[in-house]
Amino acid sequence: MSCLNSEPISAQESSRDFTPGKIWKDNNGMHINAHGGGIVESKGTYYWFGEHKIEGEIGNTAQVGVHCYSSKDLYNWKDEGIALSVSDDLKSDIAKGCILERPKVVYNKKTKKFVMWFHLELLGKGYQAARAGVATADKATGPYTFIKSYRPNAGKLPFYAAATPESEKVNCNKPENKSDGFFCRDFLGGQMARDMTVFVDDDGKAYHIFSSEENFTLHLAELTSDYLGHTGKFIRIYIGQQTEAPALFKKDGIYYMIGSGCTGWAPNPARWFKAKSIFGPWEFMGNPCVGPGSDKTFGGQSTYVLAAPGKKNAFIFMADKWEPKNAIDGRYLWLPIQFENDKLKIEWSDKWNLSLFNHLSKR
Repeated sequence: MSCLNSEPISAQESSRDFTPGKIWKDNNGMHINAHGGGIVESKGTYYWFGEHKIEGEIGNTAQVGVHCYSSKDLYNWKDEGIALSVSDDLKSDIAKGCILERPKVVYNKKTKKFVMWFHLELLGKGYQAARAGVATADKATGPYTFIKSYRPNAGKLPFYAAATPESEKVNCNKPENKSDGFFCRDFLGGQMARDMTVFVDDDGKAYHIFSSEENFTLHLAELTSDYLGHTGKFIRIYIGQQTEAPALFKKDGIYYMIGSGCTGWAPNPARWFKAKSIFGPWEFMGNPCVGPGSDKTFGGQSTYVLAAPGKKNAFIFMADKWEPKNAIDGRYLWLPIQFENDKLKIEWSDKWNLSLFNHLSKR
């Protein structure tokens, strides 16, 4: 496994603070190029994976692949190169120029493989494909081998708790609303899978959470034990409410999820949910952001929630500030999540570091 070298950062001074929205330089002095990403920790090193962007609007398509960076402290990042490269074969699902978004990597302790899931749109098809793609590697930095892409849970109905009344279950003989209609339309071919994340629970089970049904509804779907497929067990969350950019985490036995509305590249109010069970019911809780700019998530959109290293019950909200006209200039908004009992609060900060959690824990 590749780890950070002990050599000093030469192109910039070592940082000990997060400065949301500012240029964030790697060890080579280049702005970190890992958009819509997520982080996996392995043996004390953190690996940040994200979309590699290039200049201009074409940068919103996958011209290079998924970039990887490593860090010991979350402030200073080493460029580990391209973990998953797009293909020059135009017949490949991940052909150069496709849309490959929100890569998330998790580690499977049983298979000892790193598994990457991502939202995939096929070359030249716009956003019609709405597929989930998966790739694997033997070490965190890759290279990752593309396995397959598809629409999940073909021919499967949602999981419902035993006491769920029939009136609340999807009925494809008579869909109750637009979202149910999209679900039933895609029943045989598999459900749409766009903005997404992957969450590994304490018991090692993994879950794929993604925007489905033309982005009108979130699906939370159980993955197989090797994390390479879906078991067919899934639920629908916040039906008909157009939620994307899900980021899920767990604290004190409670599951939390932060997401956004659907307004294209433009920011909108974040939204959060909580549940006592991974399979729900999930309760909508409103906007976790407070203060100036909170109505637009401070200009960003959620992408991941990271447990802060060495801190108990401390979590970092990761968001992207998109620049669709010049994709490479996208910025990162990392902010501390505060808890008031079991409610979330996210405030803006121009500059902060992990020591803030020492203060928050004493409240």
